[in-house]
Amino acid sequence: MRIGIIGLPQSGKTTVFNALTGGAAPVATGSGYGQETHVAVVKVPDKRLARLAEMFHPRKVTPAEVQYLDFPGVGFGTRDKSEAAWVGTLRTVDALLQVVRSFGDESVPHEGPIDPLADAEKVQLELMLSDLGIVERRLQRLDADLKRTRAGERAPIEAEIALFRQFQEQLEAGVPIRDLELTEEQQRSIRGYQFLSAKPLLLVLNLGEDQLGRAGQLEQQLARAYPHQKTAVASLCGKLEMELAQLAPEDAQTFMADLGITELAAGKIIRRSYELAGLISFLTAGEDEVRAWTIVRGTTAPQAAGVIHTDMEKGFIRAEVVAFDDLMACGSLAEARRRGLLRQEGRNYIVQDGDILNILFSR
Repeated sequence: MRIGIIGLPQSGKTTVFNALTGGAAPVATGSGYGQETHVAVVKVPDKRLARLAEMFHPRKVTPAEVQYLDFPGVGFGTRDKSEAAWVGTLRTVDALLQVVRSFGDESVPHEGPIDPLADAEKVQLELMLSDLGIVERRLQRLDADLKRTRAGERAPIEAEIALFRQFQEQLEAGVPIRDLELTEEQQRSIRGYQFLSAKPLLLVLNLGEDQLGRAGQLEQQLARAYPHQKTAVASLCGKLEMELAQLAPEDAQTFMADLGITELAAGKIIRRSYELAGLISFLTAGEDEVRAWTIVRGTTAPQAAGVIHTDMEKGFIRAEVVAFDDLMACGSLAEARRRGLLRQEGRNYIVQDGDILNILFSR
C-alpha cells in the first residue's frame, strides 16, 4: 500500500511523516516550503505474526509493508510551478493522508487564525481543481471523437461523455468524485485517470500537546464538518510522536508510560488507512517463513494466490484455509484438521482477514 502525505505549508506534514516512519527527514522552518519528496517503508504492526512464529518457529517473519510518500508543501494554495513535477506521482498512490494543522505555535507561521476545517477544504479544493482540468480535457477529446464516429457506433462515447459531464458538474460544485455512486464498470473505466478526489482520504489532525486531552472531541468536530464518502479522521501530536519514534524502543516505552500513551500513532494510522482503503491481510505460515500479505477485501482465493506468485494463480487447484483464531484455539494445524476447522476451499472462496492459507497449485 502506498500512502501520499499532503498538506499546506507549515501544517507539520514532514514532522508527521517522521513520526509515522521513525525517519529524520529535514523539517522546513520559518516560512520556507519543503521542495523534496521523502519516501519510507514501514512494517505493518500485526500481533498475529508473533503468535504464529511461536507455533511454527520459522526462519524469518515478514510483516506487510506500507510505503509513505511525503510530498512537497507547495502547489496547494500557491502558484508554485514545481507542482507539475510531483503531482503525477501523487496520482499513483493508493490513498491520501492530509495533515491538517490544529496546533498553535508562534514560531511556525500561519495565515490568519488556526482553522482545521478551512485548511482541509483548501487542499481538497486544489485536488478537485486538478481533477477538473483532466475532466475538461477528456471531454474535449470525446466531443471531437463523437463528431468523427458513425451514428451507430456512438453509444460508448456518449456514455463516457455523460459520465464525465457528471464529474464536471460535481467538481464545479465542490463535490469530490469519491462521493459519487459509481458502478463497478464505471470504476474500472476511470481507473487509469487516477483522480485525486476519488482516492480514499484520511484527514489527520496535527495536535499540540495541550490538545491531546480533547483529541476525540476535535476529531468528531472535523468529521461532522467534512462528511464525505471514503473519508476518515484521526489525530496525533506530530512533534511528540516524532520524538518518541526516534528514541530507542526501551526509552520510548519509558516516556510513553510517563505520558500515559499506550500505543504510538503509527499503528493506529495504518489501521485506519487499511480500513479506509478496504484492505485486509491474509497469512501464510510454515518452517521457512511466517508472512502477512495485503489484499483488497473481496479478493478470491486464486487472486490471493496470485499476490504470492503469478504461477500460483494460473495453476490454482484449491486452498487449505484456517482462521487465525481457530488455529490459536486448536494449538496446531493437525488439531485444526482433526476438528474440521482446516477447510478445503475452491476458486470462488472470498478470503477473510486473518485467514491462513496454504495454496495447492499445478506447476
